[in-house]
Formats: sequence, structure tokens, C-alpha cells
Amino acid sequence: MTVATRQAAGLLAALLLCSAAAAEERPEFTFGYLDLSDDIRYTRWGVHPVDIRSETNRVDFRPRAGAEMGVADIRAFGRRAGVQFTLRAERVADADGLPAALEAIRAETGAFVFLIDAPGAAVRDVAAATLDQDVILINVSAVDDRLRGEACAAHLLHTSPSRQMLADAAAQYLVARDWNEVLVLQGPLEEDARTVEAFRHAASTYGLKIDEERAFVLSNDPRMRDRNDLDLLTGRADYEAVFVADIDREFARSVPYSTQDPAAVVGAAGLRPTPWHWSYLRHGAPQVHGRFERQTGRRMEGTDWAAWVAIRAIGEAIVRTASTAKRDLHAYLLGPDFRLDGSKGPALSFRPWNGQLRQPVMLATEDWVTAVAPLAGFIHQTNDLDTLGRDARTSDCREFATPEQPS
Repeated sequence: MTVATRQAAGLLAALLLCSAAAAEERPEFTFGYLDLSDDIRYTRWGVHPVDIRSETNRVDFRPRAGAEMGVADIRAFGRRAGVQFTLRAERVADADGLPAALEAIRAETGAFVFLIDAPGAAVRDVAAATLDQDVILINVSAVDDRLRGEACAAHLLHTSPSRQMLADAAAQYLVARDWNEVLVLQGPLEEDARTVEAFRHAASTYGLKIDEERAFVLSNDPRMRDRNDLDLLTGRADYEAVFVADIDREFARSVPYSTQDPAAVVGAAGLRPTPWHWSYLRHGAPQVHGRFERQTGRRMEGTDWAAWVAIRAIGEAIVRTASTAKRDLHAYLLGPDFRLDGSKGPALSFRPWNGQLRQPVMLATEDWVTAVAPLAGFIHQTNDLDTLGRDARTSDCREFATPEQPS
């Protein structure tokens, strides 16, 4: 090694030490992350029998990986803001333990931003338990419309799209294709009923005709053939498309190409509305997905994207406000100047009347994004993204004091 080489190596080592020392001097800004150890939503229903015992079915699909990538992506924001971003995650046994886990993380780290990955009822309960606490909660996976409506809370934001947003996206696509008569197949669970309720509202909004609603059961019982046989379920009806409400997707996977009449299938199978799909090729999406796949060894799901973009939203707010105070960040996130690139096209922003992140919804098959809603021709007087979900005029939320709050 020459003298010059040794000097260069010494200089590099000194720079690295200085950089590490500077990082250690920056105060930590900690994101809290809470989820449940037994969350039935991550049970892989709809898995082909061949895959039940394969490695494919043992992959962890929890969206914490999206939050971890988000923290890595905003390191540069931290340097500009003079903080170090960290993630403190806690998985609790059941929903009753969420408030205590949140308080423990707050006491340990001083965190006041918490990403919540839990079903709608659990998110509602933890929001109610923290009403008098100075925190920001971000729902990254629950689609329950009530969380954006009568059960909303001013400190609860949502990067997961609502069930109504997903239903509206499906309805827009059917209208755009002129498939206006729809047969609805509904599963036995409460979530399926709420999905049908959302689709009814979307159909009414966009002028679709629901020819008939038929209930199905996942059973081989010959006495229930009228509810488990697709020839009978889809026969004797006049339709151009079939909407399937099946939260487990066990029945839905058999519907495409099995209807009595030729018809497009949307909803839980066929063309599915989703906040993210790995096959999207525009707006920097391949770069986002590529980073995620290298980090996790799997493809990015919609909830992963929601957790990732939640972290990015806070990082953006910290840089733009030059503040790490909860009050400043909350006001900026809901204010008119907040804009966020979510690698889906239009700038994203939070609806000031219910805390929902405005965002496009992808309509995808298993391996291709066929369309992105809002589709061309669907316009709104203030923001075309507000054609998806409840806008200020129709919202039931009364907890956000904003100029756009309906009277």
C-alpha cells in the first residue's frame, strides 16, 4: 500500500467515524408499530391445495416490512431534520392489549406516531382509548368505512383505502366498459355483507343495475346446491358482470370462467381493486417494489404499501415543517399544502374531513394492472381522487374541524 493510498484510507475512516458520531448526536424520532399475533386476516385463505404445505404458504405477509422500508427510505429526511428515525414494533396477543402496548412504547421512547395494523374493531377501540393522549394513529390495513365515518377520531389517519373506495373503483371500471348489469354473489361473513353494502352504494352512485344478489356457501353438501353450485348460482339471471364479495377468497377463486353466461368477474376474484400491485410499471412503482422484494424476498402487498407510505408521510411533514412537534405535524398533514408522492401517479393528500389518504386504486388480475381508478371521465369538483369513497358532502365523520367539514 502506497503512502497516498494509506492517507486516503485514513481520511475515509475518519469521515465514516465523523458521520457515525454525527448520527449518534441526532435525537431519535421513533415510530411505534402495533399489530396482533393472532390476526385472522393474515391467514392465507384461498391458497391452492398444492401450496398449503409449501414454502409459498409460510411467508410472513405482515405489513411491518413496509414500515421498515419506509424508515430506511427517509434517512435523508432525518439528516435534513437533524433526527434519527427508528421503528419500535410490538406484537400483542389480542386487541385488548393494544392500548397498554402503545403506552409502554410511549414511555420508553417518547413516540407519538403509531402505525396500527389490526382489524377495524381493534383500531376503533385503540383510537377511543387514546382520545386524551397527544398521539397520531395511522391505520395501515383496516378498510372499515365506519372508521372514516361515525367512528372516526381526529387523531386517527388512514393510509389504507376504505372499503367504499375499493367498491367505487370496481364500479367505475364496469361503467367505463359499459357492463352495467351486475350479478352480486355474497359470502356468509359480516365482512362480505359490508362489502356488498359498499358496492350497492357504488352502483347507486354510478348508475349500475344490480340484477340480483345471491348468497353462496363454501360447501359440497348436495342439499345446498342452489348456494354452492356455480351453474345454479349464475343461471337464470341477466348480467354482464359478476361482483363477488368473499373476504376469504376460498369460493371466489372458482368463479372466473365458471359463470353460466360469459361475464367479467370483479371484486374478490378476477379483476380486484387494490391499493398496490407488484405488476404496476409507472410512476416509479417498479423501483419501490424492487427495493421491497430485495429486502423481504416476496412481492409487495397493498398493506405493505400503506405502511410504507405512512412513514413517508410523516417524514415529508417533518422536513416541510422543520418540526417534530405533534401539533405541527398533524396540522400540516391535514392542511392544503401537504402533498406526497406514493408512486401511483397523482399527488396524495389526507382528506381534512376524515383523515383518509386520497389515493388511486389499482384494478388488477393476478399478474397485471388493467386500470387505475379514478378512470378518465370520473371527475370531482375539488379533487378527482374524491370520486373514490365518501367526500366531504356525504361523510358521516364529525370529529375533524375543517372548512371542508359538511354541516
